[in-house]
Amino acid sequence: MLKVQPEFDLRRDVEADIRRKEAAVCRVKDYSGAVDILILNTERDGGILYSWKGSSGATRVGKYDSSTKQNKLLYTFDKQVCVSSCSLNKEETLLAVSLAQNNGGEEHLKPISQCLTLLIEIHPINNTKVLKAVDCRVKVQFLHPETNRRSVQESHLLLLTEDGYVDQYHVMLTRHEGYKVVVANPERLSKTAERVAEDFCWVQWDVHTQRLYYLTHADKFLLRCVQFYDNHNCETVLELPLALPAHAFSTVKFVNLGFDHHHVEKPERVKMEVFTNQLGSMCVCSSRPACHKAELIYSVVLVHKDCSKTFRVTLGQPTRDSTLLHPLFIPIGYYVVVYLRACFLHCINTRQQEMLCHSLFLSGDDADLGLSSKSGVFTVLHADDESSVALLDLPNGTIHGVQLSPAHLLQILRSDPRSGRPNNMVDAQRLATLHCLLLYSGNDPNVELEIIEWLCDNVKVFESFDPIQEFILASLYRISYQRSLSLDKLLPCSSVFDGKEVPACLTEIPGVLCTTLLHTESVFKGKARSVQGFWSELQWNTERTAYFDVEPNPRYRTSHVQAYWSKLMTEKPSSHMTHVLENTKKVLSMVDTWPLDRKLVPLFQEEDHHQKLLIGLTVEKLREHLNTHLPRQGKKKIDSLVINYVAKLLELIRHMLESVWLKHKLGPFVLCFTHRASPGEWAVFHFMLRILEATRGLCMPLPPGYHTLLAALALRCLPHHTFLQYVDHRFLQLTDTFVSRLMTGAPAYLDNSAANEKLKFSVLKRLPEANRFYHMWDHPIISASISRDYVKNLLGGRNKNKGFAFTGRDKACFRTDVLPLTYLAKVLSDIEEQALNPFEEQENVDATFVEETALKQTLILLGFEGK
Repeated sequence: MLKVQPEFDLRRDVEADIRRKEAAVCRVKDYSGAVDILILNTERDGGILYSWKGSSGATRVGKYDSSTKQNKLLYTFDKQVCVSSCSLNKEETLLAVSLAQNNGGEEHLKPISQCLTLLIEIHPINNTKVLKAVDCRVKVQFLHPETNRRSVQESHLLLLTEDGYVDQYHVMLTRHEGYKVVVANPERLSKTAERVAEDFCWVQWDVHTQRLYYLTHADKFLLRCVQFYDNHNCETVLELPLALPAHAFSTVKFVNLGFDHHHVEKPERVKMEVFTNQLGSMCVCSSRPACHKAELIYSVVLVHKDCSKTFRVTLGQPTRDSTLLHPLFIPIGYYVVVYLRACFLHCINTRQQEMLCHSLFLSGDDADLGLSSKSGVFTVLHADDESSVALLDLPNGTIHGVQLSPAHLLQILRSDPRSGRPNNMVDAQRLATLHCLLLYSGNDPNVELEIIEWLCDNVKVFESFDPIQEFILASLYRISYQRSLSLDKLLPCSSVFDGKEVPACLTEIPGVLCTTLLHTESVFKGKARSVQGFWSELQWNTERTAYFDVEPNPRYRTSHVQAYWSKLMTEKPSSHMTHVLENTKKVLSMVDTWPLDRKLVPLFQEEDHHQKLLIGLTVEKLREHLNTHLPRQGKKKIDSLVINYVAKLLELIRHMLESVWLKHKLGPFVLCFTHRASPGEWAVFHFMLRILEATRGLCMPLPPGYHTLLAALALRCLPHHTFLQYVDHRFLQLTDTFVSRLMTGAPAYLDNSAANEKLKFSVLKRLPEANRFYHMWDHPIISASISRDYVKNLLGGRNKNKGFAFTGRDKACFRTDVLPLTYLAKVLSDIEEQALNPFEEQENVDATFVEETALKQTLILLGFEGK
């Protein structure tokens, strides 16, 4: 399910270099003493701070630069000390350390206290200032603002204590001798301290976003979020009440030895973590084992969706330490993965929270990540890249990068149902897997190709959902959701909820009980209403969620286009139709500008009036819907989004066809009507029928030329009578291009054998009367039909043309059905020059042609000549 790759290992990346340094200090070839390396902190720039016990009992602090893969010695303590926390400022001129009392050793901190916090000048090594000497542990963390200034005159340091408060120190700096950076007024440091938070029972620092989250408890638990800005100011921007057990956090206890800068240990019962991303989403995750049951309870508060979800998972056999079990929460993309080793893995969709079936749940061997340590010892290292995350294994001194594994997800998608497991439950898992693949890895062309091959090979129809519909909607949703979180409620991402009734198997997960609570009552404070960026996006998302909750039908349904399209098909050309076709031009121009490696499938090469109307109408209705519900986006942005959305739909269908075209090695000869179909053509024809059924169910347009290609394949694959039945039942649409090729013999001649004549006559019979494609067929019967229609139209208006005088027989003897050839020729000769030709697309039909055709037809009827 997850792909875990080692990114950092103390023994591999640091220990060898440390031993070389120690060997140089001791003046030996190889240093064989113990080093006892511990990871202390990871900074915003990716640097990893660590300490080790050096020669002569010294303790040293170093930094591993993840970009250059180099190690740097920062500071050396002359004696062995226990460094519990450490942080380095951005300019690498100041080092803050927190030293814990080592009760087992002979040396004691002076003054005697449990924890001593120091500020050390390291560029150059100069003064050491004691910031705090207390009987509780302290964590230190420098702020790392996003600034490009090289000459920084100050640094800002946070001190977090187990006593439940956070102080910020403003350290003013000065430069000596051009390169030495020292503290300007070290005696005034204590006076610069500013209280940021107090009385907390839980705290988390997010180094990448420079945010502090802490929890207080008076009458209720209240989560507060403090944002630190680039100008070093900070403010509380969000308060969120949380429903937690009364004694969830009684005391704060920091991790002993080593700096886990995100969490505090909670030996009582509850584990909590906050995750955010740049688009304006916030998830507050917490877990607690149930009392007296082999059951785990975990909750995810979706602040951006104004709701919370609580899950109860049965763990099977009770374990001795079931009350101490805590899962690992891993944010990947906009999924939150809940992982408990050897028990389960739950991949929760945090943007489509009402769709439980789109959250993938695995148990047993399927949920094993292959991590050597228990899930409880890992720490999530937040990062700017939302598609991946890093896990710190503190006991082993390693950092692993974690991503969703497309290969594993594809394996789940292709796997056969296990014996004894209901097929509909497998369908639900496959639906969740398909969405997870498309939304997380759909931009990878190789992954998309693998999914298309699975769609093509999977001829079985699922009971609960249409996989092609899900593929189309999820792929289209993926290209749009990055614009705004509000699109989650507006764009369709699944077809299963369009039906009258959602299958029960898609609304529940076996062994998992889910409870949803709406309205989290989050309160935004300070500048959150005016500041741009994450907080404004989060506030906007919560406001839009409240609006969507009372709106009856906020999500766009593709089926709504059907009624408008049927009406538009019956209308005469108008300004509205012209406007609709202008939308189509924008979409098709966008498709034409997209680069294509290979144009294998003959699409977008003909006029298809029906599909062009549907394309333009889809653009119009989707644009109207988004403009109504997303006024903040602006009409230009919405218009661009909609045009790209529909263009991507057409391109997606072409890409699906190109993929199966290559898979079955088809060429342009599929448009030849004289050969029967190969097995590969049969497979493509069946796949195209499934695409047609899926798009008709969604009332979505197809690329111009799709119906022509489908009809051509059908003619090669099906017997003629079956082909005509497909036409009668509207599985096939007889396009102008297809009929023209059928009648004129292009691209391959279809001779006038009895079976082919019967087919062509049957096709002509099914065409509307307004069509004149039968003129293209060079056949005696067609020629006779043209002659009769021509003469009938001419002579039918004879009374209106009073200027003609006929000689010979009396007009009372005239009958239009059977006329003597001599009289017919004379009549046509008299009026030919003044008669209008009713067949504009054909050349003039003269008397000689009619005479020859009539003679030919007479000989055939008398049996003197064959066809």
